[in-house]
Formats: sequence, C-alpha cells, structure tokens
Amino acid sequence: MARAKRVVVIGAGIGGLTAGALLAWEGFAVTVLEAHVYPGGCAGTFYHKGYRFDAGATIAGGFQEGGPHQIAGALLGIEWQIERVEPAWVVHLPERTITRWGDADKWREERAAKLPELRHFWRIQEQAAEAAWQFAARLPEYPPSSLGDVLRLAAKIRLNLMLISPLALMSMGQLLDMLGVREPNARAFIDAQLLISAQTTSRHANALYGAIAVDLPRVGVYHPRGGIGNIARQLAEALAAHGGRIIYRHAVTKIERRADQTFLLHTNKGNAFEADIVIANLTPWALAELLGEAAPPALQREVRTRPSTWGAFTLYLGVPNDALPSEAEHFQVVQDLRRPLGEGNSVFISISSPHDATRAPSGMRAVTLSTHTAIAPWWTLRKNDPDGYRRRVEEYRDRLLDAAERVIPNVRSAAQLVLPGTPAAFQRFTRRPLGMVGGFPFASLLTVRGPRTGVENLWLVGDSIFPGQSTAGVTAGALRVAAEVVRSVARRRLFQAVQLSAPSVG
Repeated sequence: MARAKRVVVIGAGIGGLTAGALLAWEGFAVTVLEAHVYPGGCAGTFYHKGYRFDAGATIAGGFQEGGPHQIAGALLGIEWQIERVEPAWVVHLPERTITRWGDADKWREERAAKLPELRHFWRIQEQAAEAAWQFAARLPEYPPSSLGDVLRLAAKIRLNLMLISPLALMSMGQLLDMLGVREPNARAFIDAQLLISAQTTSRHANALYGAIAVDLPRVGVYHPRGGIGNIARQLAEALAAHGGRIIYRHAVTKIERRADQTFLLHTNKGNAFEADIVIANLTPWALAELLGEAAPPALQREVRTRPSTWGAFTLYLGVPNDALPSEAEHFQVVQDLRRPLGEGNSVFISISSPHDATRAPSGMRAVTLSTHTAIAPWWTLRKNDPDGYRRRVEEYRDRLLDAAERVIPNVRSAAQLVLPGTPAAFQRFTRRPLGMVGGFPFASLLTVRGPRTGVENLWLVGDSIFPGQSTAGVTAGALRVAAEVVRSVARRRLFQAVQLSAPSVG
C-alpha cells in the first residue's frame, strides 16, 4: 500500500484548519504547526482576567444552506455550536440609526423608512448576492491558473450569474451613481458595510463582490458559543477525529525545498517536519520570508510591490450587563460623514451574548471595539518615538470610547477593564507581518490572488486568496485548495500508473 501523502499546514487559522481537516478526511497524513497555544489566529478567542475576548473577527456568516461553513461542516461531520444573531447589527450614522435585520419583512420595512434612497439598489444587490452565493457553493476555480481550471470554471457558470455579470466589471460606487444614489447617509451606510467585509468603500469595491459583502445579515450572522474561536476549536477536533494532529508552540522559521521536491519545515523548537505538500495559512509577505532566497521571482516581486493591507486598533472591555443595551449585540458607529472611514471615525462594537456565560465573569460581558487603521504610522512611532506611540494609543482609545458612547452611555465609568490592542499586538500574537489583518481590499475581480505560490505543492490559504475576507471567505478558499490538492494527487497517481503499465520499448 502506498504511503499517505504528508501534508504540513502552517498556522491553525480557520483556513488552514479547514483545508487540513478536509485533507485528513480524504486520507492524507496531516500535521498542523501553530505558533500560539490555541487555534484561530485572527479569528481566535483569548482569555484575559476572566474574560474570553474575540481577538479580531467577532461575527461569522456562511452557515446557511450552501454556505462555506455549512459545506465544510457537512463533509467533516461538524455540528456547529452557533446561534443566529437578530438583528445582525445596528448602524449609527450622525443623523440616522438603521437596524440591519436579517428577517426579510423587518428589513424591507426598515430600509423603506430609513434608506429610501436605496430602494432600487436592494433588488439588484439581493439578486446578485443570491447568484454569487450559489456560484460560490460550486467551489469555482477562480482565479483560474490552467486550462483545466478554465474549463471547470465555465461548467459552473449558470444563467443567473450571467445576468448580473456586468457588475463584475464595475465598482459599487459606479452602480450607486447609475441608480442616482448621492444622499450622504445612504452612501455612508453602504461604505461602512463594505469596509467591514471588502476592506474598502464603494468608490473602489467591486460591485459583484460588494453585493455579497453586504448580504451577510440576510443569509445570517452568527455567534459561535464561547466566542469566534470556537469555530477553530471545532475544526481542530474534526482534524483529530480524522487522524490529523496539531502541534502548538511551534512557529515555522524556514521552508526548505529538497532535491526530491519534498519539503523540510524548520521550527523555533529546533524540530524539522517532512512534507510532500505544504499549505501556508499565511500572508504572501510571511511566506516569502520563510522561503528566503528560494522564493519564486513572482512572489518576491509581489511582496515588494503590493501595498500593505489595513491594520486594526481594538479595545477589549469588561462592562457590567446592566450598563449595556438590550436591542442588539453588534453595532457600527460612524461619527462624521465628512471624514474618511477608519481611524476611529467608524467603529464596530460587539457585545458577547447574554446567553453565553463562558465569556465573562458573573454579571459582566465582554465588549470589543475595533476600527481600521493604517499600519505605517504605528510602526514609525513605535521605532522612533515611544512616547508618541503611547500618546497615539491613548488618542485612539478615546476615539473609540467616544464612538461607544452612542451605544453604551457612560462607558468610561462603567468599564471595569480596558485593554487596547494595536497592529504591534496583532503581529506579536498572530505572527502576521506588521499586524496586517483582514485581507486585500477587494477592488477588482481581475486582480484577485489565487492559492498558487509558484512552488509546486505549496499552497496559500487564508484571507489573502480569493474570495478573501471573513470566516466565510477563508473557508470557501480552503475548500477550493483542498479540492485542488486532491485533484493534483489523483492526476499524479494516474500518470504514475500509466508509466508503470506502459510496455517497454527496445
């Protein structure tokens, strides 16, 4: 019997764990190497002074029928420990407050009253999103990297996708302009939603991707019980159930490609792991660093020329239950429509479920505030002006608390714990270079990054590859990578079998 192909996954984020668990289910010998002491990465949950805080992501989608998590869970035998959140969140603009209901009737009533300028937009958005979700459930080989990918991709295109295909070549801003939507509150509402899921605003966000990015409340926003990290924990259990393993406290320090085309992965513990296939739950920058001079020219060029992604500034609060609102658990606050979003002008607020006693001490709840932030100023100050860095932390803390006052009056006096997190903290705890989080801004379907790295049998997963951001996006990408690995091994076995059975000539 042939030896099972050895797969090493670098990083126990949701993308890496999903791909690893699926390959273990397929019979591969899978080892996941994780630098931290728990799984999840930027979608992990950490423990601090009796609280379980979600480190980065605080909400999850993609659990609906045909959604990426539902597909992966069905294959792996996972019964997800989740509860649907309703309403999904409440958006506070300076002059309007909009409740983003998942219930279709309530949402139609809310948007007619609060966002009448977008009445034509929603019909197009929902039609496009439904077609895109159905297309995603067929695990498209996008972006294609071979003629075989093109042929398989073409076979998965249906009429409903073709009907909305013009959106693939325009921005969400162009669509809004075509519909005559110029009212500042309506534009700000769409921009704020897109910044969360597409990492950019309507001026740049691709319209087709944007349609699905603002669709999460309609198909379902969920709280994993115990925190967002419970998704990773259940995936880790599924990996083990199918014969795989995770080794914690092992940071990969070098990827070595050997003469026989296998890999040797070196770790900070002085250990080395052999692999036939490597799946890197990393950013391109982190992968290039591990490959060193062996990084392919295209990857070296990519990390030199591709702009850095957003970072995040976060506040983790412990707040008494009686000081918190009861109408929702997630909120988005935009303070000034005249200023760009991010940098404390747009803040997402997540409050742990009142039904989840594991998240905080008795009578308290865990609250996370976050805003997008450019990473360069943080690192410049950290390296050159420590006092300026501390002042910037205090300034951003105050900006986020000012925004939170819209939702939690007197939050400063009510909070019994205030813990800030900067891009430097994200780098330290998630090992992402410079603390970049969220993935690439989704501006064009023609420039998205696929999972191939330029090194055979070395694949990327995570928020750097299409379809990118959110737990749903990284799971969809991992499903594709797992399928491609299985297909590539099957092709190789077939080729070897043909070689062995071919008659000798001579």
